[in-house]
Amino acid sequence: MKNRTSHKSGFTLVEIMIVVAIIGLLAAIAIPNFVRARTTAQMNACISNLRHIDSAKQQWALETKQPTNATPDITDISVYLRNAITCPSGGVDATFATSYTMGDVSVRPQCKILPNTHYLPTADTD
Repeated sequence: MKNRTSHKSGFTLVEIMIVVAIIGLLAAIAIPNFVRARTTAQMNACISNLRHIDSAKQQWALETKQPTNATPDITDISVYLRNAITCPSGGVDATFATSYTMGDVSVRPQCKILPNTHYLPTADTD
């Protein structure tokens, strides 16, 4: 006589629920860290852009012998900038005009989108 035994392999409902719970726990830990890292990267990129704008203004003023109260236009300093500069937090529709305020040569540029966190540090905190 032959004994017929069934060897069905598979996962039980409890095992699948444990795996789903572990994946959910890992996602709950990873997603806030990803969002925080993205926000920090955008802030650092914006501050870097502000430094480039300030350097371009200073270089423009030196080369064209402008006074410290002269206000350059984006067309004046674009030759000193490599690429088009926009705040990364502004999204795909951001332009230079919607992202930054330049002011005159003696004033540091400012971010229009997030001015409380995206700002160029003063010389004391550099």
